[in-house]
Amino acid sequence: MVLSLSGLLAAALVTSAAAFDFEAACSGIATQVASISNTTVFHTDIVSAGTNLTFPDQDPTCSASRFSQVVLVDMCRVTLNVSTSSSSGIFMETWLPRNWTGRFLSTGNGGLGGCIQFEDMAYATALGFATVGANNGHNGTGGTLLNNPEVLADFVYRSIHTNVVVGKEITDAFYGSPHNTSYYLGCSTGGRQGWKMVQDFPEDFDGVVAGSPAINFNNVINYASRFHNILGNASSPTFITSDKWLGLIHNNILEQCDTIDGVTDGIIEDPNLCDYKPEELICEPGTSDTSNCLTAEQAGAVRAVFSPMYDTQGQLMFPRQQPGSENAAILNVSYGTNIFAFAPDWYHYAIFDPSLDLNTLNLTDFVFAENLDPFNISTFKGDLSAFQNRGSKVITYHGQADMIISSTDTELYYQHVAQTMGLPPSEIDKFMRFFRISGMSHCSLANGPGAWEIGQTLAGVGNNVTSETLDPERNVLTAIVRWVEEGVAPETILGTKLVNDTPQLGVEFSRRHCRYPFRNVYNGTGDSTLPDSWSCQ
Repeated sequence: MVLSLSGLLAAALVTSAAAFDFEAACSGIATQVASISNTTVFHTDIVSAGTNLTFPDQDPTCSASRFSQVVLVDMCRVTLNVSTSSSSGIFMETWLPRNWTGRFLSTGNGGLGGCIQFEDMAYATALGFATVGANNGHNGTGGTLLNNPEVLADFVYRSIHTNVVVGKEITDAFYGSPHNTSYYLGCSTGGRQGWKMVQDFPEDFDGVVAGSPAINFNNVINYASRFHNILGNASSPTFITSDKWLGLIHNNILEQCDTIDGVTDGIIEDPNLCDYKPEELICEPGTSDTSNCLTAEQAGAVRAVFSPMYDTQGQLMFPRQQPGSENAAILNVSYGTNIFAFAPDWYHYAIFDPSLDLNTLNLTDFVFAENLDPFNISTFKGDLSAFQNRGSKVITYHGQADMIISSTDTELYYQHVAQTMGLPPSEIDKFMRFFRISGMSHCSLANGPGAWEIGQTLAGVGNNVTSETLDPERNVLTAIVRWVEEGVAPETILGTKLVNDTPQLGVEFSRRHCRYPFRNVYNGTGDSTLPDSWSCQ
């Protein structure tokens, strides 16, 4: 197993085995960490490569994958608590690899989560990054935000910033020399956290990878919650069963829009070009069996699902859900059957109170939540000049079949940055690049029909951390490293679709994904599963 990419990730090694006593540094780090203000050290341990770490204290609401993780390299593990106020604090971990490259990296979180993403920590540590992760100021995904503004502040911004500041101090003390460069890797809420640092703490990172970001956060929640208003419950005339979404509607969307890019492959390359017309499915008059068609009320509801959301003054709140996401949406979010997964805790514990009947939510409530915007969680500032001026770089990506956060929201933010800063794409390209990943669902959740694997997760590369999987032409993490340290910006990102989404089974097809505002177009000849059969236009 190759754990660093020759000429890229191994080039910045700061310490050598002859000059650095790794074991002694780990045994002595607790004393050094204890001297950092507001910290309490729990454990410092040397962890050998191949160890399967378990995390029994992880909150039960965290996903099963958060309870154990195989470590790929020797490292020193430091666990600690950092007080952020008299009534709040974060639990964080710092993983310090024996073969350090001089790089520092912070991971992010997901949902409303207080669940450290240990897989991301293992991934980055295997590549020689000193890596930190924190619990976002609370444990699990429950409602600990109620009447806790300090905990809410941790969730919105302070947890990531604090674990970066403290993590850098630990890293520099452990290795006896300052880190050279600082990076961030996160998706979903983690994507929003990355953008929050870019906007409000531009000095924290030299390079940021922010995937499927939950920016415009309040309206991400509002828009997804609105589906429940549109579709109702099983007794509503607008309700649509999962079978109809998964089969009838999804297949009809593909019939109308799949071939726009020139290839029939179950992937809508650019959903912006899809003007889906659900009225095509309205039942013929007198139809008694409606299992293969829609009533007029249902067709109207489907159109509303794929339409923008406006406030009471006619101002845009959220662009729209993109056609092509409904397949995975049924499997993971369930349009209409239940209110959006993260909405109950957010409305009950951060915006209103537990007495709120979620079934009564309406546009007035959504506008109230948007305007309240606690601690500017919207994360939608358009002026990135401080980040730009220090020479930092950000890569953001979004799946075109994302069922949780529509990719059109990231496009809206890109346009907001361009208008706020008065910059054309050629100037934005110098510090920010946005890649639309066709056929990718949310981050890597449920995977999707497209070439979704772009080096964003350890699972995607299947623990096969080799020179091929680390190629910056196909790996967003090594791409940001190359851009920051060598000045080579990614023009495209090569995505891979694995057979049955299983790394061990090999590659089904690959496709290069274009940076926005370019779109990927089939050249008209050649095997459409080969990257060279497509071009950015």
